Amino acid sequence: MKRYMNIWNQIGKMMAPCLLVLCLFTSCSMIDDNLDNCTQLDYELQLITNMTTEVQTQLTAETDVSVASVLRAHLSDIFTDYAHDVDLSFYDTKGDSARLHHDEHIMDANQHSYTLYIPRQKYMHLAVANIVDDPLVDLMYDDRCYTAQVALRDLATSRGATSIPDTIDSQTTGLFTARQLMEMIEGINQTFNVKLYMSNCAAALVMDPQGHSTDGIKVYSTGFATAFNIADSSYVFSNPSPIVRTKLLHRESENDNLTFCSVTFPSREPLATRTVIETEEPFIAQPDENALWELRVYVPQSDGTITETVLRVKEPLRAGQLKIIKCRIGSNGGIEVDGGSSEVSTSVTLDWKDGLEIET
Repeated sequence: MKRYMNIWNQIGKMMAPCLLVLCLFTSCSMIDDNLDNCTQLDYELQLITNMTTEVQTQLTAETDVSVASVLRAHLSDIFTDYAHDVDLSFYDTKGDSARLHHDEHIMDANQHSYTLYIPRQKYMHLAVANIVDDPLVDLMYDDRCYTAQVALRDLATSRGATSIPDTIDSQTTGLFTARQLMEMIEGINQTFNVKLYMSNCAAALVMDPQGHSTDGIKVYSTGFATAFNIADSSYVFSNPSPIVRTKLLHRESENDNLTFCSVTFPSREPLATRTVIETEEPFIAQPDENALWELRVYVPQSDGTITETVLRVKEPLRAGQLKIIKCRIGSNGGIEVDGGSSEVSTSVTLDWKDGLEIET
């Protein structure tokens, strides 16, 4: 009896791969009877950024060489045309714009091709890259096309959260998205080229201590979006805006200036201009009060007090952009911006008392 059971077990093992292949082909046939009638999707990340120009323009002194090197290294995973993961959704263009097909892939490249077998019709296609490895953001409400967002999330709750902490960390990946209308026609093979564009940005504060103690200095940024609506390339802002902890970058030498950096969604955009611009020079913008974002600097003093400086920046910080602000610490602990930029105003509070729910 055991011998017959062993024979049947061996036959079962031999047939298992055949059954799997049969199931795969049956599945494809149910979706599309003609396997030759396929759709090829070519995905490519389009990195449009001013990082190189900003570094070369703002960090020109010999003392800035190591700072520039450290900043480039820190942002190498942000301003990159490399995608680790992609999330692909195909939505009905009629009715409630429900999602009809969903795929997730590991891409590990700046471009990749996929062959798709789904029913031939018109779709609105949304794609998101580099969402998996960033704990600060998530793809939310993506069962419908016009509600799909890349958004900040409450790290204490699960996917689909609606509340955001008052103080958050900096984002850790360069986020890319795309939207494209696709009409798949029966009887022909088709190729669609899908270009994904960056949806977050970065700000850096380069600080000369001028002999002041650097222990305990904290820098925060605020005034940025909390979500990106993929279908119409618009940003969502909350009131109050979350406060973002900047990261103090490692210095190659103790004599180097301090560099604080945060990666976020963009700031508000004046109504007369666009937030997402896919042109050769997407970062030219006039200062505007409606585009205001802030850097808040807290410098401990030897007498135990803390000096707060708020840097208010009127120039919009756009997707794909790096903004570098150079400054120095004054004798009273206040921050003085280099060059006296008209786009940056400052207000200093001596002996600052904790009136904000942030960690100092």
